[in-house]
Amino acid sequence: MNDDIAALKAELQQTKLAYLRAAQMSQFKAGFLARTSHELRSPLNSLIGLHQLILSDLCEDPEEEREFIQQGYQAALKLLKLIDQIVDISKTEYGAISLALEPHPISEIFAEIERLTHLQAANRSYPLTVKLPDPDFALQVDFRRVVQVVMSLVDTAIAHMGEGSLELVAQQDVSSHQGKIILTIYSPRTLWTEAVDLLQQSPETTPDAVTNFLQRAIPSPGMNLLLSVGLLETMNGHLEVVATPNPEDSNPYTQVCCILPIMFS
Repeated sequence: MNDDIAALKAELQQTKLAYLRAAQMSQFKAGFLARTSHELRSPLNSLIGLHQLILSDLCEDPEEEREFIQQGYQAALKLLKLIDQIVDISKTEYGAISLALEPHPISEIFAEIERLTHLQAANRSYPLTVKLPDPDFALQVDFRRVVQVVMSLVDTAIAHMGEGSLELVAQQDVSSHQGKIILTIYSPRTLWTEAVDLLQQSPETTPDAVTNFLQRAIPSPGMNLLLSVGLLETMNGHLEVVATPNPEDSNPYTQVCCILPIMFS
């Protein structure tokens, strides 16, 4: 009897965990759709606003009309680039683009990331410290994709942090067969904050909205984070974001952890 009760409790626990995972996945997909919709609607509505001004003969002169057309063209190209990024990662998630999951020393991954980012960080006066791990520490990943994920997180931090420094380290947990790539962003600005409901926000339709779109980095921090989550999941990994518990901390930070399978030599 006791064995039957224990078995039922274990089955109930498994069912509860499966439900929680399904609920979390549903919430993630809803957030992804809301973020993608917001990311695309804003520039599209701005482009529509520009064209309305031109078609309604509300431009002051042909020069302003040409300026609006040029802005619209540049915004359309940038929007197309964003759509291409979303489609590329979506195809990878659904298996239309295959990954080469192979053992890669994390020291090689870090060396490539440092090569691609150190000049950008130096030019923006944000020191980037990369601590190379043990050469035997390897991850079972697609090299190009894992570099893409970490690069996008570093680029997002450099573009939006305002001030501070960055540190990239790696840790391994042999017992769980997992490795962590940890990006610590020492900055008072919180990069990954989302509105409660992005779909309820009214997109701007003014010419200034197009200018703002052309000046800001894409994808947005929120979109970048969601795309990174998707890519990590295709490599049997996941992502965690940890912020300083106390906003008044003298050295506030945000940690972004990419958790991936270890490959033992």
